[in-house]
Amino acid sequence: MRHEPPMTRERQNVALLALCQALAMTSMTVLFTVAALVGRALVADASLATLPLAVMQVAVMLATIPASMLMQRRGRRFGFAVGTLIGIVGIGLAVAAVLIRSFPLFCAGTVLMGVFSGFSGFYRFAAAEAASESFRAQAISLVVAGGVIAAVLGPNLASVAKDAIAQAEFAGSLLSIVGLQVLILLLLIGIRLPVVQRPVMHKDIAVAGRSPSKSEGRSLAQILRQPVFIVAALGSSVGYGVMALLMTATPLAMTGMNHSFHSAASVIQWHVLGMFAPSFFTGFLIARFGVLNIILAGVVLNLASVAIALSGVTLPHFLIALTVLGLGWNFMFVGSTTLLTETYTPAEKAKTQAAHDFLMFGAVAGFTFLSGHLLNGFGWAVVNYAALPLLLVTLGAVLWLKLRDKEGVGKRGIVG
Repeated sequence: MRHEPPMTRERQNVALLALCQALAMTSMTVLFTVAALVGRALVADASLATLPLAVMQVAVMLATIPASMLMQRRGRRFGFAVGTLIGIVGIGLAVAAVLIRSFPLFCAGTVLMGVFSGFSGFYRFAAAEAASESFRAQAISLVVAGGVIAAVLGPNLASVAKDAIAQAEFAGSLLSIVGLQVLILLLLIGIRLPVVQRPVMHKDIAVAGRSPSKSEGRSLAQILRQPVFIVAALGSSVGYGVMALLMTATPLAMTGMNHSFHSAASVIQWHVLGMFAPSFFTGFLIARFGVLNIILAGVVLNLASVAIALSGVTLPHFLIALTVLGLGWNFMFVGSTTLLTETYTPAEKAKTQAAHDFLMFGAVAGFTFLSGHLLNGFGWAVVNYAALPLLLVTLGAVLWLKLRDKEGVGKRGIVG
């Protein structure tokens, strides 16, 4: 029987994982493009327009731990399939909610879509485990780069399918997500991940007081106390949280300022493109300049995005600000994910990844809900000002860790 070379299988797995991630992100991009507008149409209190997205993010947060544990027991592919089936049920509820004009049912649908997203968040970890050490950062980056398809397809799909069902605006946009999820199920059939995952090793893991060879690993409290974990979690949480805060408010802010839905969809498209297009080279930048420098660059880009958004409310202001915001998210998210892989042994993988994503999506849920209240109560400028202290704290934390490295304390093999 002919066996494929390991490197060929490795790259095939990463390519399929990237496509699955692309379709999952396209599904979520369609939902993000229309959900706040659907919420505003279904509820009298405009400040609750972003509630469906907020409860979705809570569901993402709550799904991360059971998703990780299920994948540890039954494998990544089984877990991804379960999550996708839950997403199909969720989007069915969302379509029904739009047709019968039920805000609570729409929230229930977005909750199940949040569970789907919680499962989908592990594609990047699956890629890290399927890749050799030299290919790991690029594998994570390439899977995240699958979102370029989401940038091109998502907002266009939302716009084209918006009136496909005559009885209810946006029901057609939501229904298109079902087709994307069916494609994910088909792609999962071709993925063959290693039975025994390659270890992701921290060079100084033994200093925590327990041998990494022991099957039980360290306690979660020990793992979470590591400065590297703290900075990785802060970078992911703030990067993702600030992105959600501003992106969620954008369609509402733009349509409230008499920009068309088509213009708002175009802005979201460029934003998502900014989020994922850099992933084709983010891994190489990390290898060249160091992971901490890339996270720092992401923070600076987010600060620049806020400055641009505060300088005006024309279409170019929204377009440039949201594109730069996407770039900042990419550097912070890919960099922080890469940094996170240095904080656990194979035995500690599931609980560390779950704890990280629980914290990250908890922050995202809070910022998403806050987005609607700030926009409705205080306006677009205040939404942007709210991001500044979060970004400055993250900037300080990453600089502190860089200084700690230069002093020779707790070196972890990080370049830069």
